[in-house]
Amino acid sequence: MSAEIQSFWEDAKVRANLNRLRAYAGGNAQEALCPPAWAFGADAEQADELLQLVLEGVKTATSSAARDYEAEDEPLPTVGSLSIITDGAGHPRALITTTEVRTVPFGDVDEAHARDEGEGDRSLAHWRKVHTDFFTQSAGEGAAAVSDDLPVVLERFEVLYS
Repeated sequence: MSAEIQSFWEDAKVRANLNRLRAYAGGNAQEALCPPAWAFGADAEQADELLQLVLEGVKTATSSAARDYEAEDEPLPTVGSLSIITDGAGHPRALITTTEVRTVPFGDVDEAHARDEGEGDRSLAHWRKVHTDFFTQSAGEGAAAVSDDLPVVLERFEVLYS
């Protein structure tokens, strides 16, 4: 972990009031462990664009192909999980917490989720086009094509500190 990420985390956990019960109960795991740091999107330009939507309060949701978690041997996100969101250059810019997680088939993603992802014209048609392209590119060789049956992990989040 970079010194910049660690410094951001030390500041963010205080400003987000994650340590509010320390005087009564001592430290807690959520406060002690630095959350993962990552960026939205596939490249630096997308990371900056999507981060800006997060900081403006337009983007309050995201989605991932469930197969990506399996391929990376990573657990699915859970409610209450913290993440440090970085810009395209890897600088920490926001601390978020996951408020809802559900896995649905690609074809069952609804208008509300597409709108809350905040991208493009915020329509379901736009969401489907962009995510079909993204999930296809990120799938790697031999992966099944994007279809209405592809499991998609939908997350809602809120910004705790930026």
